[in-house]
Amino acid sequence: MKKAPYAFAVLFCLAITLSGCREETTGEKVEDAVESVKDDVEDAVD
Repeated sequence: MKKAPYAFAVLFCLAITLSGCREETTGEKVEDAVESVKDDVEDAVD
């Protein structure tokens, strides 16, 4: 009976970990690309 809470805790931690490793959405990819271009332009100006 004591193994059930431990198994639940392990599965919960696994679920949290896997949900944190989701792929970026298209909007997030676009935002990252815009920030990258912005940084490149600022470097070129300097």
